[in-house]
Order: sequence, then structure tokens, then C-alpha cells
Amino acid sequence: MKISPHKHQQIRLKNWGITLALLCLISALAWLSSRYSVETDITRNNSNSLSQASQKLLESLPGKIELTAYIKKEPALRSQIAQLVDRYKLHKADLTLTFIDPDSQPEKVRELNIDATGAFIVEYQGRTEKLNFIDESSLTNALLQLANAEERWVTFLTGHGERAPDGIANFDFGQFGKELDRRKIKAQALNLATMPDIPGNSALLVLSAPAVPLLAGEIELIKRYIQQGGNLLLLTDPGNRHLDALLQTLGLRQLPGTLVDSSSKLYGINDPSFVLTSNNPPHPITQGFQTISLYPVTAALEIGEETDFKAVELLKSATQSWTETGPIAGKILFDADGNEKQGPLTFAYALTRDLDKQKQQRIVVVGDGDFLSNAYLGNVGNLDIGLRMTNWLIHDDRFINVPAKIATDKSLQLTQTSVAVIGFGFLVIIPLLLMGTGFYIWRKRKQR
Repeated sequence: MKISPHKHQQIRLKNWGITLALLCLISALAWLSSRYSVETDITRNNSNSLSQASQKLLESLPGKIELTAYIKKEPALRSQIAQLVDRYKLHKADLTLTFIDPDSQPEKVRELNIDATGAFIVEYQGRTEKLNFIDESSLTNALLQLANAEERWVTFLTGHGERAPDGIANFDFGQFGKELDRRKIKAQALNLATMPDIPGNSALLVLSAPAVPLLAGEIELIKRYIQQGGNLLLLTDPGNRHLDALLQTLGLRQLPGTLVDSSSKLYGINDPSFVLTSNNPPHPITQGFQTISLYPVTAALEIGEETDFKAVELLKSATQSWTETGPIAGKILFDADGNEKQGPLTFAYALTRDLDKQKQQRIVVVGDGDFLSNAYLGNVGNLDIGLRMTNWLIHDDRFINVPAKIATDKSLQLTQTSVAVIGFGFLVIIPLLLMGTGFYIWRKRKQR
């Protein structure tokens, strides 16, 4: 049948119309995809989506959130961070992420006390949180802390050579006091010689290794504060016996000697009196805490048999540690015949006591007072663990337990026979089938 020129022109116009319609449809879909995004997580445990807890928190936060990542120009790392933040943006459009190379702003980096590994600054409603490590758990909990606008007071005992919360010396807590203030936790100094009582607005009392003994009346005031259910953060040092009476009240005792750790050399630290810990016992304070914390010149602690408190081990040293009772100089070895004790040893306890059905007393005792000082606060996770202790002690322990999403069936185990069949199929059978199909089609067309 011969097609007339008019019919041929109609068919051509029809084809052009179909082609134009398809191009318009594709262009419209492309424009819509740039304006609206639709994502579906088909993984078995939703490993590429935020947990329900994180989604509910984002929905409850009014106002914008600014996240600044002080990370060097490493495309792979920045891409990984951006992918995590994009999950948050799906549920909160006014969350912004900015990357800054730390080398480009050295003054800002020094002001924020950011080390060479970088950090993440989360800003919300005029308050900030600093993260050394970022994942869903750490970022969600940082947002949760920033959402709390209630002002709290922490009282630091002074007058006996303790570390001052506003001091600038290396052994003082001035930097830690500033970090507390950024989170609406106000630090106030207390000298019991001028104010013979602990302020009623205090949510927490901090005792930090006094250099001289406390007066008997001061000890009694603090004991009464403990008996009445006051929250306490007690920091001591090796050889410091000025808080022994209070430790005895809590059912704890300080072991003689200084805790040393021979494994500190693995981290480039030649001083064995520096104790590093990362594998901490489970507790609300250490929940989701994945960074190393450093404790210089630490005393090991031991719980007694008789105590009114429920004691939980909070920080422990490594197996290669022990309590060195001799001078820490030159080559030191564990003395099994003496009164030295082999690690792992506990140097921090968390104590709780239920006062009634609705109120719980909380106390943390650490055998080191330097880890929160100006000289060591910026090391690895020291600031983070200090803030976690403070938040828990003032009953602001609203950490969200974001479950770890472990992808299942990521590995495929094949037998040698299966590998041989797959290899033979891809290398021989499939190419032969393609060649045969091509030859068959070629023959058919030639016979027409």
C-alpha cells in the first residue's frame, strides 16, 4: 500500500507532536523534582532515616537552627556530614549547615577552643552546643539541651584554695564556667566564711579538691546539705585527704597512690599519670558518649559495704593501670607484693538515693579535679563529659536514646561452586547468548 504525501505529512506531524509532548512532560517532571523531593527508605531497619524520637523533637522546635562545621576541606567527610544533616532538613526546613575551614579563621577557632580534629557548633535561640563528634544521637541530644531555656544555678565552694569557676589560671574552672553560662547554667562562688549556708537556689554544689582543710562547721554544713538531699559533684586528687570525712559519709574511700596507665603511650602521652578512658560502664551520663576523655593525676576510689546510696561505676581505667604508691619518675613497675592495686580500677562513681517517689538525690565523685580545668578542658571529650555530669546532677538528663542502626545482611557468603557458576555465566554464557541473539536477528532481517 502506497502512502500518499498528505498521509505521510500527517504521520510526521503526529510523531513530532508525540515527541514534543514527551519533551514537555520530561521538562515538567524535571522542574517538579527540583522544587519538591520525594524519598523512600527501603532499607530493612530504616538506616537512612531519622528515628521517631528525633523527628518528634524537630517538630517541637520553633525557630531556625544553625549548624557550623569547622572541618578541613575533605570532600568525603563533608559529604558524610551533609547527608546526615539532610535527614534533619527533611523535617525542619530552616535548619542550615555551614562548612568552615579552621585554617581560614584561626582567631574564631581559638575563641571556641577547637582542636585540630575540628568541631561542630549548634546554635539555637541564642544558645550554643559544641560537639567533637557528630551522629544522630549526639546532634539530637544537643538540640534537646538547647531547647531547655530554664536558668539553673551551680554553686562552687571557695575559700580553701579550690578551683575558681571564673578564674583564668590553668588550674581554675573559668572556661568551664563560661561553657555552663552558654547553656543557661549560672556558676556562683560560695565562701562559707561570709555566707554560712548553701543558697536555696542552688541545684548543685561543687567541691573541687581544697588545698587546706575545711573547718569543722563547714564540714557539718555540707553533711547537712547531703542529708537533706542536695546534689553534689565532689572532685578530689591523689594525696588530698581534706574531703575524707565527706567521702566516708558517702560510703567511699580513696585508695593510696596515684593511678598510672602504661597504655597512655599508645596515644602519644609519655606521662603515665595521665589516664585515658573510652569504654565507660553504662549510665545516663555516658549514654552515647563515644570520645576519649583524659584525666591527669587521678586517684582510684573504692565503695564501702555500708552506704545509703546506690553506687554505680562511672569511669574506669584500663587493664594496664595500677595505683603507684612510689614516686612517678623514670621506669615504674607494678609492685604486686605491696599495697598497690592492679587495674582496671574505678575512679568515678555516680551515687543516687530516692528521697521520695518523685525526688532523687544525685552525687558524682571523681578522683581527679584537673580534667575540667582551663589547662585540660579542651582535650578530646573532657568538656562533653563535664557537661553530661552537670546536666545529670541538676536533673536535666533528658538524653534521647537513639538506637544504633546496624544494617543487616551487608555481607554475602557464597560457596566455591556458586562463585564458579556466576563467573562462568557472566564470562561465557551471557556473551554467547548475546552473540547468538544478534546473529539470529541479523539472519532474520537479511531474509526479508
